[in-house]
Amino acid sequence: MKAFSTLLDRLVLTPGRNAKLKLLTDYFRTVPDPDRGYALAAIAGTLDVPHVKPKMLRELVLERMDEVLFRYSYDYVGDLAETISLVWDNEQDPPERLSEPSLGSVIESLNGAGRTAVRGLVRDLLNALDPSGRYAFLKLATGAMRVGVSKRLAVQALAALGERDANEIEALWHGLSPPYRSLFDWIEGRADRPELKSPAIFHPVMLANPVEEGDLDDLDPSHYAAEWKWDGIRIQLTRKGSLARIFSRSGEDISASFPDVLDAITFEGTVDGELLVGGTFRSNGAARPFSDLQQRLNRKGVTARTMEEFPAFVRAYDLLFAGNEDMRPAPFLERRQALQHVIGAADPLRFDLSPLVGFNSWDELDRLRSAPPDPVIEGVMLKKLDSAYQAGRMKGPWFKWKRDPHNIDAVLIYAQRGHGKRSSFYSDFTFGVWTEGPEGDQLVPVGKAYFGFTDEELKVLDRFVRNNTVDRFGPVRVLKATKEEGFVVEVAFEGLNRSNRHKSGVAMRFPRISRLRTDKRPADADRLETLKAMLPRAE
Repeated sequence: MKAFSTLLDRLVLTPGRNAKLKLLTDYFRTVPDPDRGYALAAIAGTLDVPHVKPKMLRELVLERMDEVLFRYSYDYVGDLAETISLVWDNEQDPPERLSEPSLGSVIESLNGAGRTAVRGLVRDLLNALDPSGRYAFLKLATGAMRVGVSKRLAVQALAALGERDANEIEALWHGLSPPYRSLFDWIEGRADRPELKSPAIFHPVMLANPVEEGDLDDLDPSHYAAEWKWDGIRIQLTRKGSLARIFSRSGEDISASFPDVLDAITFEGTVDGELLVGGTFRSNGAARPFSDLQQRLNRKGVTARTMEEFPAFVRAYDLLFAGNEDMRPAPFLERRQALQHVIGAADPLRFDLSPLVGFNSWDELDRLRSAPPDPVIEGVMLKKLDSAYQAGRMKGPWFKWKRDPHNIDAVLIYAQRGHGKRSSFYSDFTFGVWTEGPEGDQLVPVGKAYFGFTDEELKVLDRFVRNNTVDRFGPVRVLKATKEEGFVVEVAFEGLNRSNRHKSGVAMRFPRISRLRTDKRPADADRLETLKAMLPRAE
């Protein structure tokens, strides 16, 4: 555990990407199996320790600490693992002076024990470890790892370890399980390439760069195709023999949430597309708002009623494999022609082809992007006609050009502390707009945001919270918010949907605080009627 806890401490305190990459590569090079494989899984979010839950951890710490004192400590620190690692009093059960347990032995002991025995094992580990070790253990056990390392960076560290191709590593990784012994053996040249148990595997996706000022000036519009960018989730469908799978863009297997789509994958190969929810029979090809798709996401199982109310379908973008033929090196137009043949033979209720957008100039496309024909369209995608399908995000072949975000002025209502490096600041904010109430105008919450502002702006917001808290409910601070006193922020968001779960009746898509409007009084903030006017027309 010592090497892993040291790695986490250094990753948190190391800002540069290349420096983090070196830390990871050095760790994988010097730490033996199975520890390094479990560390990789913990950092990448693929480690599962099923019986260690936050509720149990709270119960354990409350066996030896006053509940009110723990609540205040947790409120101040802002992170459960860090709080427990600091307040745990092992003097009540002085640990035996044993050697530091290895990461592999910790994980295998926890996963090999029953639900009842795990509680005692966790207590013994918290007693035996120092605060840094306790923090590392709790982070990996709960899966709440936030150390500034993406899954892609971890893959690149593995590639640097053995001078292997990162994309090939990522494709293999998704077909293997922790602690990845066969993967490390192959990377370091001690064994042949691992044979995957499942032939239906995930392949790294190609990503687009956002269009920034000047990016299109020197590009010829005739060299690019445009597609609508739909507001669903990017997925990958793959079938090999009798086995089919649905993966998210990060490689997570989400097949269990969408059995209606899974059963319709009759073609052999791998398709890249957008998962959406449509009408009952989808005879007109219509897609419904993202809020409807959310009814299907992150479910281990789904009922027949849910599938009937929220029928899922896939709008196909690209073709990676046609049967066993690797289409990725082929140019976009050739891949699309082959994709059209595949989708044309598939179930039309579950699959269709993303249409191309005709345009002759960037100005014309800009106008189309700004006023798309469907509220479920976020903007346009630009794809170079001769571009191969390459994993990762390269500048030039693909661009995404989203609609300009909506903007409103809102008043801060509630605040909470952040997590990780922001645990000392109030950085999570709920904001509201004005509407007519029983006793005149009142603020009604319309969204939450925790990013969009700079570090300096965060200090301004945090100072306001500390000086203008009028009430508190657990970790939540209620802020002064009247017509004359309060804090106005400009909120940018990508879209708006109707919502029965929110008092305001609206739900924002990707809200963020774009500006601090210290020049405005709270009375100048927008009204709920303004937001409702932005809602897509009911069908």
